[in-house]
Amino acid sequence: MAFIDYYQILGVSKTASEKDIKNAYRKLARKYHPDLNPNDTESNKKFQQLNEANEVLSDPEKRKKYDQYGENWQRGEEYEKYEQQKQNRQQGAYTGGNTSSFEGFGDESFSDFFQSMFGGGGGSRGRQTKYRGQDYNAELQLTLKEISETHKQTLTVNGKNIRITIPAGVENGQIIKIAGHGGPGVSGGPAGDLYITFLVAEDQRFKRDGSDLYYTYKLDLYTAVLGGEITVDTLNSKVKVKVKPETQNGTKVKLKGKGLLVYKKENQFGDFYITYEVQIPVNLTEKQKKLFEELREIANQVKS
Repeated sequence: MAFIDYYQILGVSKTASEKDIKNAYRKLARKYHPDLNPNDTESNKKFQQLNEANEVLSDPEKRKKYDQYGENWQRGEEYEKYEQQKQNRQQGAYTGGNTSSFEGFGDESFSDFFQSMFGGGGGSRGRQTKYRGQDYNAELQLTLKEISETHKQTLTVNGKNIRITIPAGVENGQIIKIAGHGGPGVSGGPAGDLYITFLVAEDQRFKRDGSDLYYTYKLDLYTAVLGGEITVDTLNSKVKVKVKPETQNGTKVKLKGKGLLVYKKENQFGDFYITYEVQIPVNLTEKQKKLFEELREIANQVKS
């Protein structure tokens, strides 16, 4: 099996910080994501390699083993134990010491043991040790609109299509586990798991706080002063809202139950908050200016 340089795949040096590795992975994962490169075999392969590299280098313990053992990082400790046992056995033979603990475990058996540890096919004498497969990590980009309702989506991870259900209301950075969809086990061991991190992009119109949504509505001066009715676009519908006369700039109103569906809470929604930003009219006509002057005169008379 050819050695894979995870640092080279991510385009970082061996002294790269955790932040550097994370940034490099996210940038390249977006570039080679299967959703953006449909039917592109090379991009799909590159995306798989990126996930594998990130899985190892983003974990301090795994990275340490990888730096020390290279391609055999997953079984480095077993290799050390094997070498130590072999060295002890040789020392016992050289010094005439007690080697009873190694009776019936000759060179051929040690070879079988080594092969079973490192995937070399195993020997006929020893029992192969089963190893759990490697866990995989993947990121899924979502929009606020997409998480407003539960839906199914297909991911391509290491060449396999996995169809998952994404519950409404998932949080940015939330991680879910898909059991048994990681790397294959060794010598009949169980497969690893797949961990998916949801990355919910910020929306240009709405700010999110849990299941509540916040929206700034630009209200014209005339409706603010006289009152009226406006139509507001929420995330999934249009709602008519009555504006009270003499509404001040910065006034907030709440539309109950018009926010996001609460995560794993059926028929329970957050609220939708509107902040009015009163707009001062510009490019006034001479007639409009005259009317405003008259209003100012009236206001001054009322004050006096």
